[in-house]
Amino acid sequence: MRHRRKTVRLQRKDGHRRSLLANQACALIEHGRIRTTVAKAKALRPIVEKLITLTKKEDGVHARRMAFRFLRQASSVKRLFDVVAPEVGDRPGGFCRITKLGPRTSDSAPMAYIEWVDLENLVNDADIEDTVEEAAE
Repeated sequence: MRHRRKTVRLQRKDGHRRSLLANQACALIEHGRIRTTVAKAKALRPIVEKLITLTKKEDGVHARRMAFRFLRQASSVKRLFDVVAPEVGDRPGGFCRITKLGPRTSDSAPMAYIEWVDLENLVNDADIEDTVEEAAE
């Protein structure tokens, strides 16, 4: 019986799914917003929100090691603790938002943006420079 097994499988084996979600979590932490399918965004949101909650509860070595155990990228863990967590400090939950887009042109898969709710404060300086250059053109 499948009692208490409510994992979104995404048609992947366990290791592949964990790697996919870890890579997407790192991309979201680094860039502030990523474009992906709706199913992957819905699977990613609880994972990222638990990581943020972990950073708010504990700010020690143990919390960093727990985050690193999932993310496996030291730069993402550093950015998560030093940049992202302080920006969402007082918010009690709901750190991410999923905005649905239209279907993808190649296979009509439903697409979405997953982004931080406080996106303006969390975007990289390089991303800000790119948007400023695009606006000037």
